[in-house]
Amino acid sequence: MSLKTAAKFARRELRGGIKGFRIFLACLTLGVAAIAGVGSVKSAIQAGLSDQGAVLLGGDAEAQFTYRFATDEERAWLESRSTALSEVTDFRSMVVVGEGDTAERGLTQVKSVDDAYPLLGDMVLSPDIPLPQALDGTDALPGAVMAPLLADRLGIAPGDTFKLADKDFHLSAVIETEPDDTGGGFSLGPRTMVRTTDLIGTGLLEPGTLFETEYRMLLPEGTDLDAIKAEAEGRYRDTGIRWRDSRNGAPGTARFVDRMGAFLVLVGLSGLAVGGIGVSAAVRAYLSRKTSVIATLRTLGASRATIFQTYFLQIGALSLVGIVLGLILGASIPVVFSPLITASLPVPAMFGIHPAPLFEAAIYGVLAALLFTLWPLARTDEVRAATLFRDAMAGASLLPAPRYILATGVLLAILVGTAILFSGDALITLWTAGGLLGALIILALAATLIRFVARKSVKAMRGRPAWRWAMGSIGGPREEAASVVLSLGLGLSVLAAIGQIDGNLRSAINRDLPDVAPSYFFVDIQKDQMDDYLAILNADSAVSRIESAPMLRGVVTEINGIPATEVAGDHWVIRGDRGVTYANALPDNTDIVAGEWWPLDYTGDPQVSFAAEEAAEIGLELGDKITVNILGRDITATITSFREVDFSNAGMGFVMTLNANALQAAPHTFISTVYADPAEEARVLRELASAFPNITAISVRDAIDRVSVLLDGVAGAVRWGAAATLFTGFLVLIGAAAAGEQARTYEAAILKTLGASRKRILISFTLRSALLGAAAGAVAIVAGVLGGWAVSTFLMETSFAVVWPSAFGIVLGGLLTTLLAGLFFAWRPLAARPAQVLRARE
Repeated sequence: MSLKTAAKFARRELRGGIKGFRIFLACLTLGVAAIAGVGSVKSAIQAGLSDQGAVLLGGDAEAQFTYRFATDEERAWLESRSTALSEVTDFRSMVVVGEGDTAERGLTQVKSVDDAYPLLGDMVLSPDIPLPQALDGTDALPGAVMAPLLADRLGIAPGDTFKLADKDFHLSAVIETEPDDTGGGFSLGPRTMVRTTDLIGTGLLEPGTLFETEYRMLLPEGTDLDAIKAEAEGRYRDTGIRWRDSRNGAPGTARFVDRMGAFLVLVGLSGLAVGGIGVSAAVRAYLSRKTSVIATLRTLGASRATIFQTYFLQIGALSLVGIVLGLILGASIPVVFSPLITASLPVPAMFGIHPAPLFEAAIYGVLAALLFTLWPLARTDEVRAATLFRDAMAGASLLPAPRYILATGVLLAILVGTAILFSGDALITLWTAGGLLGALIILALAATLIRFVARKSVKAMRGRPAWRWAMGSIGGPREEAASVVLSLGLGLSVLAAIGQIDGNLRSAINRDLPDVAPSYFFVDIQKDQMDDYLAILNADSAVSRIESAPMLRGVVTEINGIPATEVAGDHWVIRGDRGVTYANALPDNTDIVAGEWWPLDYTGDPQVSFAAEEAAEIGLELGDKITVNILGRDITATITSFREVDFSNAGMGFVMTLNANALQAAPHTFISTVYADPAEEARVLRELASAFPNITAISVRDAIDRVSVLLDGVAGAVRWGAAATLFTGFLVLIGAAAAGEQARTYEAAILKTLGASRKRILISFTLRSALLGAAAGAVAIVAGVLGGWAVSTFLMETSFAVVWPSAFGIVLGGLLTTLLAGLFFAWRPLAARPAQVLRARE
């Protein structure tokens, strides 16, 4: 028989409706919709960032310098290439309100601007006044505007006065909208904006202090962005210039959205895997009901290939329906809820129908449907016509023919390869795939063990009929136990793993800190202030420890004469500028793991000690040469040692430490950590800020709180993805319970005929549901804890501790879920009359 004949049979089978395939369609639709929805939101944000790239950047292009302003020659070139130019500086400082012991202080991210700012977009203030008017201030004081969060924290309002360094400013308005706010990326403090000219004499923009200068440009119409970038980098490569344009106006945000979206798609794939178990179970149950039809076809001479093709085409058509429904939902839901999503996003988004994420979701849906339906379909191929009448579908061999096993492996490899291609992160994708596969193996073994133990426990339950019936059902030939443990267990495993990762990520910041963490980081301490600074702290009994080091920032431009990006890719060390220090003597508590530290009186060519872990990630070796641009000057140093650097203990840590002779002549400031009695921290800060108005204090506790807020948002998004996975597992559970309803009806009829009461039968149904739910939850704890440990230890490189409340919640959730589903599908079997059921069985 031909494929045409199989298609005719499949079309006739489909006329019978979708009874038995509702869960099949729901699982596939929900899995595809989750992936399509996440991808659509991600594409909407990316489209918004691209469309508003110039506004977010503040111009068509931007040249950025660290620690300095552009030279006259550099500025002249920038002006010659642009139709308008705006100079902006960005740095951290302290806002001070009041005087003496009652003064309030707050960390702020200062942006100083010129009269041309903003080149693009609108600055919206409250009260509604133009920005130039706000920055004019009063006759006596220069003006400033401030983020409402900072103003509220300090208890000030428009009309009040505050200090930056030792200069007073008049708060003219609070910021409602800052057009280029997102382009700057993460900051530890809310915004304060002033004119650059008003900072003259404050010491905040002196050579060596920590500030960045950004020159935003409006370019002539038709300017080739690639050509002007190449010209700028070629002309000023040795001056430390960093160039970006409107095609990537907010690179940090774009990178975060891309990676977060890829991770959520992988969480969606976990949900699709859970749904795949439901798909597989639905196909298996459907084919079991079609035993007589298949037998008739085989008796009439239909070949195995024809029968396989018949049901492959039928299920394939239904799979396409489920995929299309998922794509429609995934594309439409973000559009429908776009006003709510846009309001909650800190970045622009352009919602609409984005083909790329829909194509990605469709590919995942097709591959998942093939992967999870091939195995049950293969079982029809190995059963003889004569045995089909004896329900051979339930007694078929565990493994199909080798060609189907090979095809399943190929499909799995294609699915994983596709996920790597779309996500762009092979490591996380392989960890996700390995975690899912490992969880499925653990759950499958657990299901087999549970059935074995249940069968062996039947004899021990004599005298307790409800328990005996429950154990007999769990250990019996039906596959309800395996379906429940696999589907619900995998959903709970994903949720458990995310719960463990989330809990450990939240607690790791505090758990990994030493018992005594720094109270403050102080930056921008001038060289001539260090002696007085240390004298004040050393005389304070509340201060237990002080660490300080010279601080410069530089950009790694070359490694062994090759552009750093070509060697290290997108590694964080070469992305942007990095802290650099120098030392003659080996600092205390420094562990050299390879190479040797330079002699105390070394004055030769520059040498550098590099952080060992980061060096290994980049592929550096002893003797390699690193070129770092500091204050527009290239310094090429030879790597002579690697040392351990722990960035998780809230102390000072530098990726690069050079010999003193290489850097000490350059303009720079000092950074310091201060360990103080928590009760005296505020007083220590007041005294230092009063003595040195130009220095900036960063509270370690406030910084941790700021990071925790970001983690809350990330964790919330991941939890929603896990919830969708769990809901899919619940649908599969309902499908398994519904598929077993007919068997439970017959079982209840037999038991009633033999004299069992409804109460005892209900207790038996309840026990089997509770036992299976508890088993699924217990196995999910094991799989989830193992997954959480692996991700925390090897990917996030944080310490791990089991979060027991989350773990026990998983067991309770599994038990309650199976109980609810089991009891819901128990009422109809209990209500059925034995005579009617038994006659129908005949």
